[in-house]
Amino acid sequence: MTYEEAMEYIKNTNKLGSVPGLEAIRNLLERLGNPQDKLKIIHVAGTNGKGSTISFLSAILAAAGYRVGIYISPTVFSYREKLQIVSLGERIDSSNDILSYDLISEEDVCKAIRIIRAVCDEMVSEGQAHPTSFEIETAMAFLYMQWEQVDFLILETGMGGRLDATNIISSPLCSVITSVSLDHMLFLGDTLEQIANEKAGIMKHGSYVLSSNQQPEVLNVFYHKANELDIPMIIADSSKAVNIGYNEEYTSFEYPSDDKPDIYKIRLLGRHQVQNAILAIETARSMARLGYIVPDRAIKRGLWIAKWHGRFEQISKAPDIFIDGAHNEEAALSLQDSIEIYFTNRRLVFMIGVLADKDYPSMLRILAPMADTIITLKPDNSRALPSDKLADVARAYCNKVFDEKNIEHAIKRAYIEAGIEDVIFAFGSLSFLGSLVSSLRVRKDEDND
Repeated sequence: MTYEEAMEYIKNTNKLGSVPGLEAIRNLLERLGNPQDKLKIIHVAGTNGKGSTISFLSAILAAAGYRVGIYISPTVFSYREKLQIVSLGERIDSSNDILSYDLISEEDVCKAIRIIRAVCDEMVSEGQAHPTSFEIETAMAFLYMQWEQVDFLILETGMGGRLDATNIISSPLCSVITSVSLDHMLFLGDTLEQIANEKAGIMKHGSYVLSSNQQPEVLNVFYHKANELDIPMIIADSSKAVNIGYNEEYTSFEYPSDDKPDIYKIRLLGRHQVQNAILAIETARSMARLGYIVPDRAIKRGLWIAKWHGRFEQISKAPDIFIDGAHNEEAALSLQDSIEIYFTNRRLVFMIGVLADKDYPSMLRILAPMADTIITLKPDNSRALPSDKLADVARAYCNKVFDEKNIEHAIKRAYIEAGIEDVIFAFGSLSFLGSLVSSLRVRKDEDND
């Protein structure tokens, strides 16, 4: 099997859609020897902040000397980003650690898919349902991380939690729940309580749960579930962070350590990243209390060296171009807050592409009034919203809206509209940000020829 054949197989199984429930993934993993049971797993759910929290936590654990596997979705630049091993790389100098992010190789993708496809064929021949693409990828994650013998696997849910394929694990070290808001309402429910109940489904008896600050109705659901399971619940309270300082290079804040204030610095920008960092801090401290060695210096070092693509990330200068995965109301509010912190009195040009099942009306209501110019496009995704529909909604908030259909036309329009002192923000679906970066690289290469 070639890598292209493996990708085609996954693409074809993607047509099976999303099937809630754990029966198929349980059957698949049993036939694979239950590799998930041989891993130490930290399970992460939530609406916003999962990727950033995983980035902070994996960097902290790597700074403590561990090899940390992460399983994430969606990816931005490469399919192989789904499975990474994070560890300390070679030092730039005696005082500057860097992280090594090793993506799963094409050979290991082929090896895993070859094994999994044979099992899927066996299941179908016995009259059972074929596992979905996400179930196959989740099985690949467990197999690969078992092969690599990682010290920990940080496992991100795909959607929800209770019926998510990743929830097949029975004994996580802990469950971590980031900020919960309205999203995927067609599948998870149309109230915060209903969505919180789905996220709470990752809690397990014999473990414990950590949560960031939540709306009261969300916390009520979490406390009820934790009491039902008789497990501890730890709130990572970002209101305890004080003296928060922002600049375009990093954010600093004070947060209690052993009841005494301590100073932390992060290079992931945005006020909301302080909350994600504190959730990672409390998770690391809880692991230390369980006997895993996670010194305070590793927490500080990990927070500083952590990075995460596609979240308020600068990808070009003159004009400045930033990308962000904001695609729902809460994420839009966070992006609005960050723009107000860092780019007061700068002229803004927005490039936006979203999926049709996202709450794009709320996103535009919050962000569109900030823009001088809005450029809409349609991501290369079967679930994408047509760009003309997005443009029609945007015109209610902005007088200068261009429907440019695709990424290439959108980039050309952005460079026409933006002056060298202006800021271009590309946000919405992560599925188009990787293509945007690739297109910008091609443009720069052509300009340099």
